[in-house]
Amino acid sequence: MNKETGLRSLYALIGVAILGFGAALLRVGGVGLDPYTAANIGVGAVLGLSLGTYQLMINAVILVLIFIFGRRHIGIGTIINMVLTGFFIDFYTMIFDRLSVAPDGWLQQGLFLLLGVLFFTFGASFYMSAHLGSAPYDALAPTIVDRTKAKYRVVRVIQDVSFALIGLFTGGPIGIGTFICAFLVGPLIKFWDDFISVPFIEKSVKKAVFK
Repeated sequence: MNKETGLRSLYALIGVAILGFGAALLRVGGVGLDPYTAANIGVGAVLGLSLGTYQLMINAVILVLIFIFGRRHIGIGTIINMVLTGFFIDFYTMIFDRLSVAPDGWLQQGLFLLLGVLFFTFGASFYMSAHLGSAPYDALAPTIVDRTKAKYRVVRVIQDVSFALIGLFTGGPIGIGTFICAFLVGPLIKFWDDFISVPFIEKSVKKAVFK
């Protein structure tokens, strides 16, 4: 692994850790998580598995499909995300529980929602801006688009709604945060990309490589 890949891998790891923190805030706040995580929590609970364990299993299944049909979307960042995201969320949730951190009333729930979405979107932006591949779930829609030429937005909405329904029927944490994560985070991620993630990562990588 060269210096550039190593540094980008570190940034992908940091991004996933931040994303996991944001998701844990949404989980503890009781405001709903993104469709994929909500579905994995629900199904995992039905099977008696932790989020980290079940999400790793389902990610491995999706990764095999992506490897067959959309290999260009896979990279080191894919592995970092698929292995660690669920465990980061479990870890942060455990810390919050031990510290008895939880919202008291709808105003505090709103704060958890706001902070959770901000951390979640920044983490997503930061890990993706490392340009080392997409998470298996995020690579599904582009792979389907590559194969079918369907519109990305349509495919992604169908994908998110499907997993949200799975989460709903299995008792996963579905709420306003699920809706926001499914449909409204794009502009926030774009904001982080343009003003923080991409400029910082590209400048620091260039400086490290050509130092």
